[in-house]
Amino acid sequence: MTPAGSQSPEELLFAAQKESRDMQRAVIALRGELEMAHARREQEVQQAVAAGQDEIKLLRSTAASLRETLENAVIQRDADVQAAHAAAANEIIQLKATSAALRDQLETARHAAESRIQAAHAASANEIAQLKATAAALREQLETARIAQETSVQATRQAAQDEIAQLHASIVAMRETMERHTGKHTSRQ
Repeated sequence: MTPAGSQSPEELLFAAQKESRDMQRAVIALRGELEMAHARREQEVQQAVAAGQDEIKLLRSTAASLRETLENAVIQRDADVQAAHAAAANEIIQLKATSAALRDQLETARHAAESRIQAAHAASANEIAQLKATAAALREQLETARIAQETSVQATRQAAQDEIAQLHASIVAMRETMERHTGKHTSRQ
């Protein structure tokens, strides 16, 4: 091999072309790695979205189950109220059938029955209010979970964008190094 100063222009051109090809191969390899990293990040985002969708399905299923439980409780409450009304009506009919001397006792019993019905209504109203509060809390938890999921997906996207920006910066730095290196070879000629 001859010293750099005694190389012919053809040899210098061949060496520069070889170095340029090597750098192009390196850039192509880096681009491939960047695309693979982007594909991995995209897959991670898709997995995060799928996990979030699974969680939403679970929450919807839980909400449906709670709704069904609430509906069953309302049906049972209505049956209890109807039973209480029926019992009170039967008691009133039986008391009216008794003698006139028991009329005062009948009136007292009717007032007692009305008090029980009002208490049953009050208890039912309280239960409904509690069930509504539970449903509202579940809605709030669902919304909180959705926001947390969106925040996680956004953070994953931001991390992927940051990594892509870093890879772009590395490519630019390598390109500048290659251009400086190419410039040194050109200035030696």
